[in-house]
Amino acid sequence: MNRFGWLSRLLLITSLSTAAYAWNRPTHMVTGAIAYRELQTNSPQTLARVVTILRQHPDYAAMWSDKLNASTLSEDERNQYLFMLAARWPDDIRGNAHDHPSWHYINYVYAPQQGIARTDTMLATGENILQAFALNQHIVRSDAPDSAKAIALCWLFHLAGDVHMPLHTAALVDQQFPQGDRGGNLFKIKVLMSAQTINLHSFWDGMLLGEDDYQAASNLAIQIHHAVSRNQLSQLGSADIAIWSKESFQLAQDNAYRSNTLTAGTDQEGAVLPADYVATVKPIAQRQVALAGYRLADELVSDVRH
Repeated sequence: MNRFGWLSRLLLITSLSTAAYAWNRPTHMVTGAIAYRELQTNSPQTLARVVTILRQHPDYAAMWSDKLNASTLSEDERNQYLFMLAARWPDDIRGNAHDHPSWHYINYVYAPQQGIARTDTMLATGENILQAFALNQHIVRSDAPDSAKAIALCWLFHLAGDVHMPLHTAALVDQQFPQGDRGGNLFKIKVLMSAQTINLHSFWDGMLLGEDDYQAASNLAIQIHHAVSRNQLSQLGSADIAIWSKESFQLAQDNAYRSNTLTAGTDQEGAVLPADYVATVKPIAQRQVALAGYRLADELVSDVRH
């Protein structure tokens, strides 16, 4: 069978993928903090309006109020923390009425054994991240009540982070994973020989930060904001999430999977990552988080009416 006939069969497969986290909650908080700092400097009117909208979120009292009213936080820190909590909210409400598992990713086909890496085709998963972003963007720009806009803003915050995580744009398809590896969730690895077996997606999720608190996320946001400035990111001119997703898909191929040279292990015994893997991909992850934060800030300036 030629490779295009094989691809046609592949695209009839309904993905078995379960929803996966793209960056962990603390890393999403960092993206929110970077966007906050950008708006604080470049568009304080937008910042004030977003804060006003987020305070009308239906879950504000139940999920956020106690955290935000901690006596140790200044007003500025409370507002930044609100951005952080908004960015992680779609992961915090997994399983409830507002949850949309397929919104967090898109499965572009990466089938290197067949010479295929396509962004014009994907494994079927339901409504994907591109469609979800457009839907919530429309709500934010509409005359919907602020409570509805607050939910939509949380999704824009979160999806802007998700789409910059390379493994949320790729499905590796090969002999080991004929129905796709679920964005690295089935791709078993170890960081060290003595370490426990985890999956590649989880490794990327938690690579930058594991502490789930305001100060740790704020500190990392400051570090990344200083380390990766806007003038280092020539691709910032693009405001199209489809382009963002294709950038991430290329990073997945070249760096997450190392051009198909990375070896997957089994559930019982993950394959040990190359010795230089962590040092090589960590700066890429930091750059992607910075890029997500800057792009989110720019998106908010475009979408939110003052």
